[in-house]
Amino acid sequence: MSTATVAMLPCLATAVPVEITVLDARNAPLNDAVVSIEVKGVKPTAAAGTQAELAQRNRSFAPSVLPIQTGTSVLFPNLDTVRHHVYSFSATRPFEIKLYAGTPASPVTFDKAGTAVLGCNIHDRMAGFIHVVNTPYFAKTSASGVAKLDVPPGEHTVQIWHPSLADTRQPLRQPLKVLATGTQSLSLTLPANGASTPPGK
Repeated sequence: MSTATVAMLPCLATAVPVEITVLDARNAPLNDAVVSIEVKGVKPTAAAGTQAELAQRNRSFAPSVLPIQTGTSVLFPNLDTVRHHVYSFSATRPFEIKLYAGTPASPVTFDKAGTAVLGCNIHDRMAGFIHVVNTPYFAKTSASGVAKLDVPPGEHTVQIWHPSLADTRQPLRQPLKVLATGTQSLSLTLPANGASTPPGK
């Protein structure tokens, strides 16, 4: 299971499977949407030393969307034969790694929830996203728009973000009740205008 697609979830004996389908305004499945579930009492920040990677390969970010938990440090290995200059101007975590090859010695730590839109000063077509969430329960949707997670039963909050929202619009949020047995299934539609409930509401 790749850290680029699914969080490293706590080992909970009472966890039950949840399948969430994310659709766009035309009822088409959304690939690469980040589904996260906030569970009361669960620490919002990642364990010390948690790391992830967002590589540059074939002059693209790989993966193009990387979900991580708050407090995670990200390495940006350059796997190309050309140098890159990675940056983000997003308020969630502005940073700049100037023209380089190989893997920078120091990772970038993302200590605030939100979205960082990435670019390369050398290759304008390159674009990537790091979406930071305050929970260890998160996953990306597949090409069929489905994300699968194992979460404890209870009253939670599900949050949906997609690259179409970039870093300027808030994710979709709504309550989620997870029963103690059986697979829970839910379908959510992301409005075309990105309208959603602000975090914390």
